[in-house]
Amino acid sequence: MTERRTDLPTIEEESQPFWEAAQRGVFLIVRCDSCGKAHHYPRPFCPFCWSENVHWEEASGRATLYTYSVVFMNDLPPFDQNLPYIAAVVDLEEGPRVMTRLLHSSVDDIAIGMPLVAEFAELTDQISAPFFRPAP
Repeated sequence: MTERRTDLPTIEEESQPFWEAAQRGVFLIVRCDSCGKAHHYPRPFCPFCWSENVHWEEASGRATLYTYSVVFMNDLPPFDQNLPYIAAVVDLEEGPRVMTRLLHSSVDDIAIGMPLVAEFAELTDQISAPFFRPAP
């Protein structure tokens, strides 16, 4: 019996363009045409001014580390196979704050405010997800 994957997103109509772009290695955000603010997670309205006048926009993939936590225990597959890992919150260059995981990092090498870049990892043949790693 195959273990249930707990790391796969639920892809809904509103987020479908984001996941299609992620499969191509592109990080999309949504920007409001009324107030100009960018947001993430994808939704069909602006969480700042409630306008439905929003559009998809390619993000740079650059971010700074806002905060992090080292996870030593997680019994859900496939997280249990990657312990310890670094759960993080990053500020995208475009403004939105995003929950993610840091790749290619040890806790000794990370610091709040450090520059990061997006890296896409294949979760299945049809789904890739953005994570972040230290910028070169």
